Amino acid sequence: MIFLCFLFYVGNIVSFLVFLAPVPTFYQICKKKTAEGYHSIPYMVALSSAMMLLYYGILKTNAVLIISINVIGCAIEIVYLVLYIIYAPKREKVSTMKFILLFNMGGYGLIILLTNLLTEGSKRVTVMGWICAVYNVAVFASPLSIMRHVVRTKSVEHMPFSLSLFLTLCATMWFFYGLFMMDFFIALPNVLGFLFGIAQMILYVTYKNANKDVEMQKEVDIELKQGSLEDVNPCKADQQQKMKEIKINVTEKPVESDKMNNVWSRQWRNSKSKLERQSSMSRMEDRYLVRREY
Repeated sequence: MIFLCFLFYVGNIVSFLVFLAPVPTFYQICKKKTAEGYHSIPYMVALSSAMMLLYYGILKTNAVLIISINVIGCAIEIVYLVLYIIYAPKREKVSTMKFILLFNMGGYGLIILLTNLLTEGSKRVTVMGWICAVYNVAVFASPLSIMRHVVRTKSVEHMPFSLSLFLTLCATMWFFYGLFMMDFFIALPNVLGFLFGIAQMILYVTYKNANKDVEMQKEVDIELKQGSLEDVNPCKADQQQKMKEIKINVTEKPVESDKMNNVWSRQWRNSKSKLERQSSMSRMEDRYLVRREY
């Protein structure tokens, strides 16, 4: 009996930690103000599972702990989905809202309606037990999309290790709870949850350093590219400066020569004697020779 009570409380504590495990993820989403790259499917399925287990706990006797933990779980998952809708891109935002309306609200209402109309008593509990088992399997299988993303991108940025660890611990605790309470609707799905949790942790250990290697390689490539540009740019700058100086010299010399020719022509016309013209001619020649030497 003491061990059973221990499982009750530890199972609820671990389940509460599972619900809180995505907090670092949503902290990053709020900090970056974007949910691009993240998926809302795990949170929608987790909300549906918590809602179904809540109804199952209400139908079943002596299930206060199941009711309490799933009330908390529903509230936490709703907060996650609201934050995701706020920061998600438009396409993911619309699809998430459609799935919430279709499955979380429409599907949940339909299940409650059908179980109340078509079943009664112990049969209703059995039917809800099977439905909860299916939802629990969906909760544990929902990270498959993230696992595929990790394998494709070799990055564990969107699969936090804490969530995988707490899912594994939670599945272990609730398996023993269902085993001792002879509630196989809770025990059997958690076997699959344990296996998926172990697979996620193996993926995390496998690819946790791959992302760092890619980032380091990108930094090295950027540094090499910047270094090569710095080596090339000074030469280009010197060549451009020399070409600019040559252009300036080429444009300035013809202008100076035109001005000198105009001065010489005026002096030539103003000379009144042959001697002055000869002396002027000799001066012009001397200046021309000097100019040529320059």
